[in-house]
Amino acid sequence: MIAGMMSFVACGPSAEQKAAEQARLDSLTADSIAQVEAAAAAEQTRVNDSIAQVEAAAAEQAKADSIANAPKGKKK
Repeated sequence: MIAGMMSFVACGPSAEQKAAEQARLDSLTADSIAQVEAAAAAEQTRVNDSIAQVEAAAAEQAKADSIANAPKGKKK
């Protein structure tokens, strides 16, 4: 009977092992979340840079158009 009880207690992970496994899983989850957040931040930076380039090109084009459409002739 005692041997049966000992084998029952010996089966399965201990509370310490369960806690260590849960800590490992929590760490992996946190790492995965951090990777996703970093990728999202990098994508947002890429989008913002693209928008800034388009806006700068539009401003340059507007300046060139303004110069091209300026009245030609003598200045007063």
